[in-house]
Amino acid sequence: DVAEELDRLDSHVKETTNILKKGGAVGRRLDFMMQEFNRESNTLASKSISTDITASGVELKVLIEQMREQIQNIE
Repeated sequence: DVAEELDRLDSHVKETTNILKKGGAVGRRLDFMMQEFNRESNTLASKSISTDITASGVELKVLIEQMREQIQNIE
């Protein structure tokens, strides 16, 4: 069951949106949020018994890494 991880991912998305709306020096906070996203995606992938969920977990990790690269350019 991955419901808990999906709930936490949803919470992280909301928090990331709030950080972006606040503005200012957000780079460090966003980097922290990417770490949280990564933890949840790792847990999702490790709990997965479905190849579809595993593939989605890998895609999620790729997207998180792309976001992390972009965040490195933000103060």
